[in-house]
Amino acid sequence: MIQYQNLYNRVQVHGPADMGVPMNETGMFERQGTPFTSRLMGLIGNAQIGPIYLGWLGTISLVCGFIAFEIIGLNMWASVNWDPVQFIRQLFWLSLEPPPAKYGLHFPPLREGGWWLIAGLFLTTSVLLWWVRTYRRARALGMGTHVAWAFAAAIWLYLVLGFIRPVLMGNFSEAVPFGIFPHLDWTAAFSIRYGNLFYNPFHMLSIAFLYGSALIFAMHGATILAVSHLGGDREIEQIIDRGTASERAALFWRWTMGFNATMESIHRWAWWFAVLCPLAGGIGILLTGTVVDNWYLWAVKHGVAPHYAFDMWAPVLDPALKGQ
Repeated sequence: MIQYQNLYNRVQVHGPADMGVPMNETGMFERQGTPFTSRLMGLIGNAQIGPIYLGWLGTISLVCGFIAFEIIGLNMWASVNWDPVQFIRQLFWLSLEPPPAKYGLHFPPLREGGWWLIAGLFLTTSVLLWWVRTYRRARALGMGTHVAWAFAAAIWLYLVLGFIRPVLMGNFSEAVPFGIFPHLDWTAAFSIRYGNLFYNPFHMLSIAFLYGSALIFAMHGATILAVSHLGGDREIEQIIDRGTASERAALFWRWTMGFNATMESIHRWAWWFAVLCPLAGGIGILLTGTVVDNWYLWAVKHGVAPHYAFDMWAPVLDPALKGQ
């Protein structure tokens, strides 16, 4: 009999392959592939791999995503003169930049941002088609559509950064470049250009929801793992028929926090915190440059930040030397 399980001694149960619930939807592709199990995958999730279902939406989405990936990758490779060594060496610094400001919202030459627009079109098509697929699969399985709307919150931020805000600004040069470090550099430059994004109240809310969702998920995940040997991982059963796992978990949080979330309500807390992170962030980005040109001056005006007297001729002192 298993007395206790944790992250490091998980027991993997292997049995007949689970083919999923029967589907009666018309016009649907068949699930493809013979399922098999992987012990390595079982360490982080379900050990069974397959069968796979894509359908028209999934297939077209993957094709569009592959085209975008190829356009971005080939442009990055071309930027190092097709040198495979330099491509690998500089990969984190390579980018596909949006069009210069002089083109506004017009289609520029391919080498001056045209490829960026084409890659963005295919990538956005891929993401939106995958959202429709996510929504339709949930409906076909008789599930709620919570996953699709959580995904939509992330798509909202993506569209604000790469399309909605640049269109409102009348310039695609305001969009984010494709690249790993270049997009981080864009973020830093964006914050400096508009007076420090940290003073943006929606950015503050977004970060609060980001850290809050991380904390809630960590607390919930740790709690369920702590009572998994008591059946806590069977959360649906615990919701409608509280067993010793649910009651111990509830008692633990009443003792330590003075607050009790149920097996069901904690998921709503986590869902809302996670979804509100990109929603609030997208609103903050959308207001930047369109409504507010300088977030520091906005913060001073509204009493959020103090006004710092600045003498441009005064010598700059090293903060580390203060008090010496």
